[in-house]
Amino acid sequence: MSEKKKIIITIARQYGSGGADTGKKLAEDLGISFYDKNILRMNSDESGIKESYFHLADEKAGNRLLYKIINTLTPEKGAPSFGSDLISADNLFRFQSEVIRKLAAEESCVIIGRCADYVLDGTEGLIRVFLYADIKVREERVRERNLYADKDVLKNIHRIDRERRDYNRYYAGRDWEKPENYDLLINTTQIGVDGAVQLIKDYLKMRGLL
Repeated sequence: MSEKKKIIITIARQYGSGGADTGKKLAEDLGISFYDKNILRMNSDESGIKESYFHLADEKAGNRLLYKIINTLTPEKGAPSFGSDLISADNLFRFQSEVIRKLAAEESCVIIGRCADYVLDGTEGLIRVFLYADIKVREERVRERNLYADKDVLKNIHRIDRERRDYNRYYAGRDWEKPENYDLLINTTQIGVDGAVQLIKDYLKMRGLL
């Protein structure tokens, strides 16, 4: 019996296109780990960052591998320095990137956002996915989550898209929405989360990874 191939799936997404839900369901279907931005993100204040740094693998995260990786990192190996630059964006990106690289080296997984497609560029078994959708569908999905007043939904969709675009331009030095940066681009407008998951699995089969 042949050894199971490692699969690393990164999902970049327009806000409201269903990226996190797609990633979670895909990981469940494939029986692999799922890492979203909430697991890898640091809070913006110093005490929050320290707490996140030491407790990334709490019961909510539920992943021993992540805990092991966090505890083996040192400032020389990608961990954040706890000096004056503790809360600098560059410091946190360096930390997150090292965690992402180590996770990908250890196991098959789905990773949402965090420039993971760029951080893992050249990794064997890497599949880079970008999800997008018509604005009306995205508005409806965001509105269902009750995060913003109805009148502010569209404004926040545009704001978060802009932040993701700027984040990628700053750290990856490339256009977040440029097709050639991805292996698979999926419009979720008509097919939704289930359809996107199925398309990704079909693509993996065509690539000989499933």
